[in-house]
Amino acid sequence: MMLEQTGLIAMVGKAERGPAAIEAIRDNKSAYLMAVGGAAYLVAKAIKASRVVAFADLGMEAIYEFEVKDMPVTVAVDSTGSSVHKTGPHEWLIKIGKISPSLVAGAHH
Repeated sequence: MMLEQTGLIAMVGKAERGPAAIEAIRDNKSAYLMAVGGAAYLVAKAIKASRVVAFADLGMEAIYEFEVKDMPVTVAVDSTGSSVHKTGPHEWLIKIGKISPSLVAGAHH
């Protein structure tokens, strides 16, 4: 997989990562950062420098290296493979009282 070959610290996107991607993120101690849809201006404003590092022929879909400051993103998948798309719904169900916390004790991994 590309992650093993690049040594990326983190990636930024806006979609949920599948099981294979989460496994690669965990195995490589990387992270996936989620940008909120509609916040493109704020994300772009946080980029202080950039350079294409791979697939320049793909234009905006190329792989870029960014130097950022105060980028408004959320850690969606951390270096242990914990995904907010899995833990988040369970946390909210607990908060609104729909399920018991004991039923989701193992949901954080």
